[in-house]
Order: sequence, then C-alpha cells, then structure tokens
Amino acid sequence: MSFLFGKADSSAAPKSESDMATQNIQIRTPEEAVARIAYLASDVIVSVQPSQGQDSTFSSHLKRYAARKDPGLVATTEGSVPEIQSVRHNVDPLLSVFAPIRSGRLTSVTTTSVILLPSIAHLYKLANYPVVLHVSLYPAHFPDYSAITAIRNSGWTFIQSESLQEAQDMAITAHALAIRSGKGVIHFFDPSSCSRDKPIAAEDSASFREVLNLDDVRRYQASSVSESGIYADDGRVVVASDQPERRPSAATNTLADSTILGASSKAASSEGSDKSSQQSNSSAPPSVSSATTIEAAPPLVTSEDIYKYVTSIWAQLKAATGRSYNAFEWSGPATAEKAIFVFGSDAGLFAEALDAAKPDDIYAKAGLITARLYRPWLGSKLLEVIPKSIKRIAVLEQISRKTTKWGPLLIDILTSVKSGFGGVETVVGHQLGFIAPDTVQQALRGIFQNLTSEKPLQNLQVGKTSGPDDVKSYGLEKPKVETAYTKILDQLFGKRVYIANALQSSNAGVSSTIAASPEFGFGSLLARKEHRQRFIKQVKEAASTGSFITESPVNWLAQWAAIAEDAKKAGELADDVIARLETDGSSIARDLLSSKGLFRKESLWLVGSDAWSYDLGNSGVHHVLASGENVNMLIIDSTPYSERAAADAARRKKDIGLYAMNFGNAYVASTAVYSSYTQVLQAMLEADQFNGPSIVLAYLPYFGEHDSPLTILQETKKAVDLGYWPLYRWNPENEAKGEPSFSLDSERVKNELKEFLDRDNKLTQLMRREPVFAANVSQDFGTEVRAQQKRKARDAYNQLLEGLFGAPLTILFASDNGNAQSLAKRLGTRGRARGLKTIVMAMEDYPVEDLPKEENIVFITSTAGQGEFPQNGKPFWDAVKDNTDLDLASTNYSVFGLGDKHYWPRKEDRVYYNKPAKDLDRLLGNFGGKRLSEVGLGDDQDPDGYQTGYALWEPNIWQALGVANVEGLPEEPAPLTNEDIKLASNYLRGTIVEGLNDTSTGAISASDQQLTKFHGTYMQDDRDIRDERKAQGLEPAYSFMIRCRLPGGVASPKQWIQMDDISTSLGNETMKLTTRQTFQFHGVVKGKLKPAMKAINRALMTTIAACGDVNRNVMCSSLPTQSQYHKQVWACSKKISDHLLPSTTAYHEIWLTDDDNKKTQVAGNAVQDFEPLYGPTYLPRKFKITIAIPPHNDTDVYAHDIGLIAIKGDDGQLAGFNLLAGGGMGATHNNKKTYPQTGRMMGFVSTDEVHIACEKVMLVQRDHGDRKNRKHARLKYTIDDLGVDVFRSKVEALWGKSFEAERPFHFKSNVDTFGWQKDENGLNHFTFFIENGRIENTADFQMKTGLREIAKVHKGEFRLTGNQHLILSNVADEDLAQMKELLKKYKLDNVQFSGLRLSSSACVAFPTCGLAMAESERYLPELITKLEGCLEENGLGKESIVMRMTGCPNGCARPWLAEVAFVGKAFGAYNMYLGGGYHGQRLNKLYRASIKEDEILAIMKPLLKRYALEREEGEHFGDFCIRAGVIVATRGGQDFHENTGEEEFEDE
Repeated sequence: MSFLFGKADSSAAPKSESDMATQNIQIRTPEEAVARIAYLASDVIVSVQPSQGQDSTFSSHLKRYAARKDPGLVATTEGSVPEIQSVRHNVDPLLSVFAPIRSGRLTSVTTTSVILLPSIAHLYKLANYPVVLHVSLYPAHFPDYSAITAIRNSGWTFIQSESLQEAQDMAITAHALAIRSGKGVIHFFDPSSCSRDKPIAAEDSASFREVLNLDDVRRYQASSVSESGIYADDGRVVVASDQPERRPSAATNTLADSTILGASSKAASSEGSDKSSQQSNSSAPPSVSSATTIEAAPPLVTSEDIYKYVTSIWAQLKAATGRSYNAFEWSGPATAEKAIFVFGSDAGLFAEALDAAKPDDIYAKAGLITARLYRPWLGSKLLEVIPKSIKRIAVLEQISRKTTKWGPLLIDILTSVKSGFGGVETVVGHQLGFIAPDTVQQALRGIFQNLTSEKPLQNLQVGKTSGPDDVKSYGLEKPKVETAYTKILDQLFGKRVYIANALQSSNAGVSSTIAASPEFGFGSLLARKEHRQRFIKQVKEAASTGSFITESPVNWLAQWAAIAEDAKKAGELADDVIARLETDGSSIARDLLSSKGLFRKESLWLVGSDAWSYDLGNSGVHHVLASGENVNMLIIDSTPYSERAAADAARRKKDIGLYAMNFGNAYVASTAVYSSYTQVLQAMLEADQFNGPSIVLAYLPYFGEHDSPLTILQETKKAVDLGYWPLYRWNPENEAKGEPSFSLDSERVKNELKEFLDRDNKLTQLMRREPVFAANVSQDFGTEVRAQQKRKARDAYNQLLEGLFGAPLTILFASDNGNAQSLAKRLGTRGRARGLKTIVMAMEDYPVEDLPKEENIVFITSTAGQGEFPQNGKPFWDAVKDNTDLDLASTNYSVFGLGDKHYWPRKEDRVYYNKPAKDLDRLLGNFGGKRLSEVGLGDDQDPDGYQTGYALWEPNIWQALGVANVEGLPEEPAPLTNEDIKLASNYLRGTIVEGLNDTSTGAISASDQQLTKFHGTYMQDDRDIRDERKAQGLEPAYSFMIRCRLPGGVASPKQWIQMDDISTSLGNETMKLTTRQTFQFHGVVKGKLKPAMKAINRALMTTIAACGDVNRNVMCSSLPTQSQYHKQVWACSKKISDHLLPSTTAYHEIWLTDDDNKKTQVAGNAVQDFEPLYGPTYLPRKFKITIAIPPHNDTDVYAHDIGLIAIKGDDGQLAGFNLLAGGGMGATHNNKKTYPQTGRMMGFVSTDEVHIACEKVMLVQRDHGDRKNRKHARLKYTIDDLGVDVFRSKVEALWGKSFEAERPFHFKSNVDTFGWQKDENGLNHFTFFIENGRIENTADFQMKTGLREIAKVHKGEFRLTGNQHLILSNVADEDLAQMKELLKKYKLDNVQFSGLRLSSSACVAFPTCGLAMAESERYLPELITKLEGCLEENGLGKESIVMRMTGCPNGCARPWLAEVAFVGKAFGAYNMYLGGGYHGQRLNKLYRASIKEDEILAIMKPLLKRYALEREEGEHFGDFCIRAGVIVATRGGQDFHENTGEEEFEDE
C-alpha cells in the first residue's frame, strides 16, 4: 500500500501527493481490496489466520502495510498505524474484539466463514458495537453459504459483494455503516466469483474520508464502555440519530434466549424475517432517566434506520464514482415473467448466460435478483425492485449444511411476496451446487423447466454436490512441538492415561472443532468415570455371585474391588486379576475382560489451549473447577514472550492459575518443559495423585507451527526468567500435612501472583524458607522504570560536578566486549586530569532529551553483529535515528568507532565496517552539531589494533577543547593484564571468597573471573535472555560453568550417578560431555557453586586446572576393543595429569571447607603454598595434552600442545610414545597473525619418561612463551618463533636426555565406532551416539534418565570419548541381556543415523559461552537434517564425513581439522572451511566467508553430489575437495591463510 495518508481529521482534505500515489495501484483480489479498506478505517484489525506460520489471504497484505508503517485514516496511534492482531482461527478469535472495541477503538476482523458458527455466542454480544467482519466464504471455489444463514438473526447487518469492485465499495459501506448505525456489520463475499475480474484502481481517499464521517469516528474513539467482563450479555443498546452527539451509555440487557428463539420461530409468519431482524436489533428496553421527570427515550435503531443509513452511503458513493447500489439488485427486462433469485457464488455466470440467451431458450427474457443488503431483510424493498409482471421465481441457495426442509432464503422470499401486492404466483426452492462455466446453460434449462412445470419440485439439486478438490484444509493444525506434554503424560502413566479431547482422536459423528473443545472433553471424562463406576459395580456383583468355572477369580476380584479407587494398588493387582480371568474362561470372565483396561484407574486428562484463558466462564475451566470432579486439565499456552504485549492487550487474557487457586479446591501447577523437565514430571504426578480437579498450565511458546525447538527454548527462558511465566505448584492438601501449599520452582513471579500469595502471607513464608529467592521475588515484575533510573543517575552525577571549573565533557560508550568501555573510562580520567568536568556512562543510560543541552559530547562505540550497535547502545540509537526534533546547533561532538575490516571480506559487506560510528557521526551532523574532530575509526587489523586509530583521534579532542598542552599530567598506570592478576592473586586466591559471599550480585569481579578458571569454573550469563533482563533493569542472568578434571575420560557408574545428581540439583538439569573427555555443568548459580564443587570432590573427582593457564585435562583414546592395552595407556594419562597438577592449597581453602571453614580434604594432597612447576604466574596460556592409540586418532592428537602417539612394542605391551608439540586450535577471525597449527614431531620417549618429557616441554613454554600478547602466547607460536630444532634442543637441555627417533604408526580415522564391540577379554562395550555431547531429557527422548538407570546396575565403567560420545564399557556376557533391554527401553540403542551426523561435533556456543558469535550446538543438528536428504539422494547416507561447527574461532570443537567446518562469524553467519584430513592430520582452509544457511546449502548440495559422482575408491571428502581443485591443501598453520577459496579482504 503506497497510499501514505496524513493524520486523519474531520475536515475534507484536498488531494495530497500521498493520495495521488494511489492512482497507479492495481488491486487484483477482493481480499486485497478489503484489507486496504479495513486498514484505513480501523484502530485494530483482528487478522484470523489458518496458523501462526501461515498467512491468510488478508493478512499478507495487512502485515505489509503495517511493516511499512503506512498510516490509516482513523487510527489514533503514533503515525496513525493501526494495530494488527494475528490470531489462529481455532482459538476463539472474536474474543480478541471485546477489549479494543469497548475502549473506543474501532475494530474490524478479516476472516473466513469457518469461525462464524463456533463464535455465535460472541456475535450476539458484539452486535451492538460498530465492529466490521469481512468474511471470505469457505471453502474456496465452492463456498457454503449456510455459515451466513445460520447467524442471520444474531442482530448484525449483512452486506454482500459479488465482484472485485463491489468488494471495495461494500467494504467502504460496511465501515461507514457501522460508524453511523453503531451496530456490527458483516460484509461477506466469495473470492472465487471475482477470479475473472480485471484489476481495479485503489480507493479515492477524499471520498472515503467523506463517507466515513470522521466527526462520528472521533466521537466514538473518545468514549468507552465501563464493563470489563465478557461472561454475560453486554447489554449495550444503540439509538437512532442522524448525527449522534454522544455515545449512549451501556444499560442492562434483557435479551434472553427465548427472545432469540422467538424471533427465529416467526420466520414463516406474516411479518417474516423482517420482524425477527428488528427484534434482535432492538431487543433491549430504553433506559429510564434518574431524574424526577420522565424523558422521552431516544428511538432504538430499526431496520428502516439501517436502510436509511446505507442508502445515504450509497448515494455518496454514486456521487463520487457513478456506481449505484440497492438493497436488492434486479437484472433483466422490465416485462419479465420469470426470474431466479441467486444466493450463491454463481450470480455472475447466471447473469451472463441470461444476457446471452437465444429467443427460443426457455430462460429467454428472464431476470435475476440478488441481495445486496441481506440483513435486515426488507421485504418491501424486494417487492419494489421486482417487476409487476413477474409470476414465477426460482430461488437458488448454495447451502451445503441444510438443517430444515425449506431453505432460509426461500422462507424470506415466500413471506415477502405473500404479504405484498405483487403478482408472484409460484416460488420454487432449489439447492445450488457447483456450476462450471461450461454447464451454466444446462443448469438454467433444468431450473426453468422445473419452474414452469405444472407441479415443480421443491429443493431440486442444481449442479454438483461438491466443488473442486484443490481446496486447502482449514483443520486444526497441531504444531510439531505440541506433542511434548502429551508424550510426557504417556511416559508417566502409560496405558492409564486417557486424553478426552486429543486432536486427531476418533469421535464418531463429531467434528474435530467440537471434539477439541473443553465442553466435549469434560463431558467425555465424566462419561468415562461413570463407565468405570458401573464396571466396579459389575466386578462386585461378579465376585458375589461366583459364576466362574474356577475359584480364584472371586478372591482376586474382591481384593481389587476394595482398592479400585487407589490408582497405585489397583494397578498392581490388575495384571493378576486379568490373568485369573483369562485362565477361567467363563462367560462372565469374558464380559469383564472386554473392559480389562478399566482394572487400572485411569489418569483422566483434558487438554486445552490458551484460548480458554479469555473466557473462563464459557471455556469449560469454570465448569471443571466448580464440579469438584477428580479430573486433570493440561492447558498449553503458546503466546511467545516477545509478543506478550500485543497478544495480551488490556489484560484480556485471564490467569487460569490464579482463577483456580482462588477456588481453593484445585491443584494448580505452572510448568514449562523447555525450562525444567523435572518440574513438569513432578507437577503431572502430583496432579494425578490429587483428589479433585487439577490444572497444569504448560508453556510452549511458538510464532509458527513449524518453529524449531531452539526458538521455543529461547522464548521460554525469557518468560520464566523475567517472571512472565513463573514455575510453581499449589497443592491445598499440603496444609493438612503441615507442609506449605505453595512451592515456587523459578526465581521470579509476576505481580498478580504476588498479590494472591500476599493475601495468605504465602510469599513471606516462601522468602523465609528460600532466602536465595528473596531478592528476586520481592521485586515487582515489570516495575523497573528505565527512564527514571537514567534521570536519577544523570542528576546525581551533575550534583557531583557542581563547583568544578573547566569545560564540561560528556563521554558515552556502547560496548559489547569491554574495549569501548575501557577507552571511554580512560578518556574520562584523562579529561579530569586536564581540568574538564567529565561524565562517563553507557549510551543506554543517557536521557536523550538532554542531548541538545550538551556543550561537548563524545561517543565511543564498538561494532556488533551485522554492523549494529552493541546492546547497551541500541536504545540510544533507536531514540535518535528517527527523531525529528533534535537541534544540536550549540553542541560540539565527536565519534570514535572500533571495528575490524577483515570481518567484511565481500565488497557488498564493507559498509558494515564501523557502521555504528559512521552512522552516528553523520546523524549528529545532520542535527546541526559541530565536530570537535572527524570521526575516528579503530581497526583491529592495524599494527596496534584499534589503538592505532585512537592515538590519532584523541589528541584532536584535547586540541579542540583547548587542553592539549596541559603540564603536570599524572602518569597513568599501565593496564592490568592477566599476568598482573596471576601475580597478585597469592597463588590463585584473589578475592574469590569475598566474591562468593557477596549476595548483592550473581557475579564476581573481573579479576576473580580470570582466577576461577584455574579452579575449573567460568562465569557466564544466559545470552538468550540478556536483552530482556537489561530492558527490565536487571543484571544479566549470571551463572557458572564447571568443568571436571577426568584424565582419560574414565568414570565409574557411581561417579556417573553423582554427576547426574549434581546437574539436576545444582545445575540446569543437563550435562555436557566435552571434546576433552570430561563432564561440564552449566547454569550453576553463585550460591550453588561451592556445594557443586564439594559434591564433585566427594565423587573423587576434582575441577582444579580444568581451565586456566595450566595443563588441563589429559585425554586418552577410549579404544574399547583393546582393554588391556587401553588400561596401560590410560594409566600414563593419569600419571601425567597428576604430575602436572598445580600445588596451591587455594583450591581446598576456597571450595572444600565446611561451614566452620575447616578443610575437608577429599581428592588430592595439597600441602604447600607455592608452585614448583608453574611459579606465581603459571603458564602464558592454556596447555593441553592428549594421547592417541593408533589406528584411532579419536582425540585429535595433532591439535594439542603435546600430542602423544602410543607405540605398541613387539610384546604387545606399551613401549612408549611419539611426542608431537605445538598443536593448537585457537585463532582470531581474519587476523593472519593468528592461526591453527598441527603438532610437530619431537621424537620417541619411553613410557617411564613420558611425564618428565611432558613437564620439560611445558617448562620451556613457561619460560619462552609470549606473556605480553595472549593471542600469540600458545606453544605453537613459541615453536614457530624459535624453530622446531631450537625448541627441541631447549627441551632436551632441560631434560638432560634426547628424544629417540620416531617410531612408525598409522591412523585410519578420528571418529568413534558406534554400537556393540567385544574386547580381547570377552567383555562387551557399547558406544552411544550423544549428539554434541548434551545429556538431557526431552519429551521425545529420556536419555538422561536412561543413562542413570543403566549406571544403577552397571558393573563396569563409562568412557567419555573425544568426540563427545559415551562408551558403556566392560559389560560381561551374563549382564548383556539386561543392558540391551535398558538400552531399548530408553531408545539408547539407536545408532542408525547418517554418517555425517555420526561424524559431527559442535561446541556449546549460545546461550552460555561469552565468546560465541553464532549458534553451534543448537544449530548444527538442524543444518545436518537439511543436508541428509541430499546425502540419501546421492548414496552418501552412511558415508562418514567429518563436519564440525563452533560459535567462534577459538576452536573448542577442533573445527580446523574437520573435512568441512563452519566457524561462527556473526549471528547466523559462518566462515566455511574445506579440505581437512579425515584422520585429523591436515588443517582445512577457508572456502567462503560470512555465509548464511541458504548459501551453505547452495554450496554443500552440489558439492556432495559431485563427490558422489567423481570420488575415487576409498577417497574421503576432504581429500576429494583438494584433488578436485575445490580448495588448496594446507601444509601447516603458517600457510593456513594462503590460497584461500575466498580472499578475506582487499584494501580499498
């Protein structure tokens, strides 16, 4: 819509340029014509869609207009843009109309006719409001007009259009008529009848304004109705007035069911439908004045009033356009004796055929009648339009669902002509079917033959009974994720569960819409309960009569009958009872067995949606609660947190949980499966056990029915974390047990829930019981007012600056990694030293309205994402970019930006380099600001990074402010480095203890964050909810990742269970198996950090040195087929790990003290406070060691600082190791000084010396590694700087021994072998496929539970692999059957995946990794799914292709060695690398930079096809890419950036 009308006013506006823009628009469909009019004439449009992810024929246009911010004519919002509310057709969409229309907002609905019948109760309530429904009749191509006739007496005005032009004109009519009459108008049409119409021009805005009468519009918008409930008839009455001066107030409505029924039953009386329409239109009595005198009540709107209004509107349209309209339209000669009255989609076809009739055709000189104004039915107007010569009328009604013998239109016409003075003698009804253009003449002949016969047949079928087959279904589309909760019900209760109204259930003779309704489901549950009661009675009678062949059934039945209502006991006896009955075989036994499912007490469930939240009185919720019946309701709320405001306008959605808790007799739980799976299980179990009604609210947010689980996870986390969807359980039975009735399972609650709890002092009790929740719970959700915070902070700082001399300087920063913030603070410090009054703050904290008052202001911003402002700069940018009022004529400013040219290698992307800084500089200049200095641009690719550009920019600022040559400036302290932090830490103590004891924040200090890494934990925050928390004025959702130290990845079953317990009780209910063969926990909040550390140590594990600048976890090939040999090699990994462990006692002091601060030494023997190996500053950077056992390189031996290749001696025992040094995966995007590297061969070392050799390599790195530049501090750079020979000589000199010559070895793969294998001792090993190492439970896959159950009975060990998988090791043959049964039960035996998926690996990335630039673990499975079809097509389904993905270039999943790798560059964008060695021996190389999913698929699919067709025998994918010339082989890390498939950057 390119009509850009200005703000509507009541005066007639001359044609503007924006009006002229409509002249060239061509409208091609009636839906587009209607959507335009509805958009222009509404404050709110409720757009009814088939599903969230599928637009309707209206909504695609409406969303386009709104996205462009096209202004409407009547909307009072900013920019006059109306609100579009998208609602699914099966969630009671007309409920969305009540709130806006009552508040004075003109509301229209665009929909198909499918919603009309289910909404009939709402139609009666809304009839006396100026609502407009634009109804596209359904099904397409052959619509059923019974949807219209069935609601004809609901009190609405009905208008029909039959062509594209009419659709536009009748849409205008409908809106104008609704405003003038104050009543609801339904405009209906069949879109297929317009399919052959030529495009029309857009509406004329000036004429439209005049027809709408904007004075009336504004009067309505200025008023509102006081009622807030929608549980009873609203009682609004509409009075007749040509120009209403005020909107009538609401009065009590006495419209009763009998009135409606009475009106309907008089359809065949002398007054006919005319009278019934009047009754429903004006059913309520006039209100009585409260004054002592009796005033004449204003007349109510009648049918005649409607006719008067509509004809005046049509007169205006005719004056403007020349097109005329009447209540009934006549087409034909004035002397015609026969006519057809068409109420269906073929009126145009019939009209053309009648016009083209030959003189001898039976239908020659016949006429055609159609209804333009269908309701109110004005019989007198029909008689006026019919020529007096007409004797016979054939009525054609397109009614598929016929409920009476006579069609409704036939009755209307009969009553009209019988009561009039016309000459009509015969009226014959026909059922109009589907008429194709080539059969219309045949149809007319049949109609007129019947009409002119002596005894015409009534209800004769004309045309086919069904239309075309290509009609899209408007059934209930179930989102693919919505089975999550019902699957949990199945898992918990198995055969006991009964879901009364499940979608796709079989209910004979009941439509799917009705079957899915709460009323049907509740009735079904009651019937089910009664059926079981009858069955129990039958069992008791059978037990007493004893008519069995054998004796045993009697006793068993008697026992069962006594405990039939106890679900647990009845279930335990059920199988025994059934077995006795089957053995008995008598007729009475057979009768009982026919209902054997009833021997188990069913768990009865009614499943509903959030649609039930809008009308609790009518939805079935009230009936269930009031009944007190022992049934369970599972109500799934699908409103995404991000759309909560629009979806929940004016609090129209009621809180079912609070409603149910106020009843006092119900169990209530609020759950979210994507937040806490365990809490869902607990809630459902408690609901089942509760004796009374139970409500389980289940959150499952989605934008479209095909959303990915990742989207749902992110929305869930926002909603739960910020209190929009609190997790809780309410059990009124607990009070009798002396237990609290309310349990809060999340940390924040919303105000409504808080108020309810406060009434019974529940919240205070909770806060006392759970002090950790107190700080969060006590805050009112949503009350953080950011504007007030900004103003308070700003004013406070201004007071501090009062009294200081010197020019003012405000410094604002936007920073995503701390660099811009550090620069801003340093600039502020330097400004104060020069006598300036400086203030430094984040852009988001600055009140934009103060900007014109600034004398001098400086901005420093980094660049995020696709050339965007960092998060703490977005609010400021959003506030100024569209501002038209800022005048900065008296403001001096400058901008400095931090960016990286190499992030944007493609020419079309270079605009994103430092884009925020450049955009802001240009905008401030446009506002009249004067530059202190030209915009400064810092580039990470300069010799000193961004400091190079900054050093040129800063002096210009001091020069412009006149403080460049100030003497006696203090010396600035050098920036604090990691080396400083380590040195000052007192052997890794720092202020960690003080930080842990600080309850005012969930974080610890920046220095302590560096130190806790040495203790095995990183501080992180949940980036999924970072923005929302910031918007709420909350600190990020800080938590900690804990990584265990587990040499060789071997754990006992007991340790597995202990790790599982830790993840459930202290973490986020999941575990991560890392690429370094250890356990990793996420989501551990600060208060649980120490308990988690202690629990890990109680499991005889530790976390010390799992991270940090020390030797980390030592890896070892898992090798299930050679257990004895593996044991020898694994022992070496343990020896190396223990030998290189830090010696500080800080770990034990901080983490393993009791509450009285006494040490509890569990794992390790820390006895000293110095570091003989590491010294006070430890290593320059992290240090990693791995061991590979040929022929399996499953630990990526080339990728580590030290790679040990186990060499087997002639006696079959471990002889020693080939030692590689200087491998490493970390790099920085586009910084060619950084690169991944493979290890260089040092030589062979014997088994007994291997730990010493590793120590000496580490010590040379300690002494020679780069401690000034952490990006150049890894061992790989030390060796490259020194040279391999020099480095080797230094190690040998320190060792006092020389490396022997390397021994021969051969690698075949670096992936795991899945499934069962047997070792040389006859023990069995099973390798599980754990996708990306994530151990968790989902509704589809109980992996975590299954592995725990296996660990309970397993007698061997678990081995974690370097590819993030898991091996169940050392299973004896006698235990094999039990293990296989458990594997099958929990679907853990499934390893039938594509070779690509089995060979894939990904790091954690979002949401917890602070370094992540893009998704990894959560996205790689989706990408592989999109490639698997191509693999199957090309016969590559089982081909092992090593694919890895990381969210950043630091390389945790070792992507640089994969055959194909994707490394995150920005959100949704990745660098693609090809050509890695299948055995992990060769680095890959950049092929394409910054590509997104569509580009990835466009590259990969043809490449995979080519590989399938052109590969040589046994050739792997990475080798093929090199041989075929797709990519050049990488010889080593130092040529990693050479000859890439795409140049990363070219200087401009």
